[in-house]
Amino acid sequence: MRAATLVPVEEYLSTSYDPDCEYLDGRIVERNLGEIPHSRIQRNLIIYLGTRSKEFEIEVFPEQRMQVSRTRFRVPDVTAVRLPTRDRAIITSPPHLCIEILSKEDTMEDMQERIDDYLRFGVENIWIISPRRQKAYLTTTTGTREVTSGKLETKDSAISIPLSAVFE
Repeated sequence: MRAATLVPVEEYLSTSYDPDCEYLDGRIVERNLGEIPHSRIQRNLIIYLGTRSKEFEIEVFPEQRMQVSRTRFRVPDVTAVRLPTRDRAIITSPPHLCIEILSKEDTMEDMQERIDDYLRFGVENIWIISPRRQKAYLTTTTGTREVTSGKLETKDSAISIPLSAVFE
């Protein structure tokens, strides 16, 4: 088995990847790309949250690099940052909400590592959406639970979206 070549943070930040990749402790990691159901949900979330950005007092970003630690950069499917936005090229302070849409190739172990990165960084609201199962999950510092109320909400109820708008 060949050892992975480690890449300096500066090289990662100065390189464009298409699609964008994550950076985990010196390794460039390709993200699992979504298929049409994944893309449709991502679009629905961006449109719903984006058209209500003033009401929710957020700015919404698709696939935006976020530095979760000195040597780790994640790229959530959708990120919502409270206004006013302070970050410049990449997100360097905890956003209000990170949303991950599961792809067929995503493993529980990889998703848990991603969730742990977000929580350690200080993200208070994480939504995990499964297109295949048509289910959604809320993750906070107190754990993960399936959404059974028919709507996704942040811990502080500042952002709310009916599941019907997610899965339409």
